[in-house]
Amino acid sequence: MTISSTCQNKPIVQAEDFLRLSDFTKKELFDLIEYGCMLKDEQEKGIAHRLLEGKTLAMIFEKPSTRTRVSFETGMFHLGGHALFLTKNDLQLGNGETISDTANTLSQYVDGIMVRTFEHENVTTLAENASIPIINGLSNDDHPCQVLADLMTIYEKKRSFSNVKLAFVGDGNNMAQSLIIGCAIMGIDCTITGPRGYEIATETFNKAQQLGQKSGAIISHTYDPVEAVQGADVIYTDVWTSMGWEDEAKNRVRHFKPYQVNEDLMKEAKEDCLFFHCLPAKRGEEVTADVIDGDQSVVFNQAANRLHAQKAILVALMGE
Repeated sequence: MTISSTCQNKPIVQAEDFLRLSDFTKKELFDLIEYGCMLKDEQEKGIAHRLLEGKTLAMIFEKPSTRTRVSFETGMFHLGGHALFLTKNDLQLGNGETISDTANTLSQYVDGIMVRTFEHENVTTLAENASIPIINGLSNDDHPCQVLADLMTIYEKKRSFSNVKLAFVGDGNNMAQSLIIGCAIMGIDCTITGPRGYEIATETFNKAQQLGQKSGAIISHTYDPVEAVQGADVIYTDVWTSMGWEDEAKNRVRHFKPYQVNEDLMKEAKEDCLFFHCLPAKRGEEVTADVIDGDQSVVFNQAANRLHAQKAILVALMGE
């Protein structure tokens, strides 16, 4: 296997951590996306990138995940480093140690921390107290790594962010909140639709509109899913019941049923509209099998790009 020489110049970002997309400029996010595309291309050609040789990433999981664990662990392996999988039971957090003490302690042993947790405050507290980079693998407020991979997928398929419209159909959860911010920064028109009572946070929506004024993106909301997908290049959905909200599942299914992404809704968008889903999906609920398994679906491209986008993040934050 050949060792890469073209990927030595890492993308430059001002932030020391990867907590929210709004911490980054359009240029910084675009540089990460381009770098992820280059890493992917060279990986597929059998070119190795030992850019984090001898580095260790601690991965803290309060919420389990197939894609997050495997993509970060594999990414560190590809880059020549090592990843440690840690649940709350593996740490003294489970015995009452403070997050700040955990941050300070882990900073003595490893070169970076990825955390997948519930409260976003846990992520920020880690960042405030650690002397090493912190990566938000998911919190109740944000899912920035997923959205960077989504933006990379849009760029691969459309070759541009200009004149692209994305419609998010579903719950105003962490996925929707990060997505609308990412679209606003990159200049992608974004419309959010879902039932009343499940909108994204007003503060997040207002921030996205402000960012959109700078990039030229039109950020909008409607309760009508057909209106939302008119002219859409991408239709994106997520599960109706996120982890931690299982007791609301039956009630949510009743409210979200009119917002299912099916063939009829896809026909309202552009003919070449792509279907996105961050996975895992519940076929028959938020999306029908014929859509997610159809020709317009790129969900496994998205999943693949988690690996390469996150490798770009790891190199930017932990590389020499």
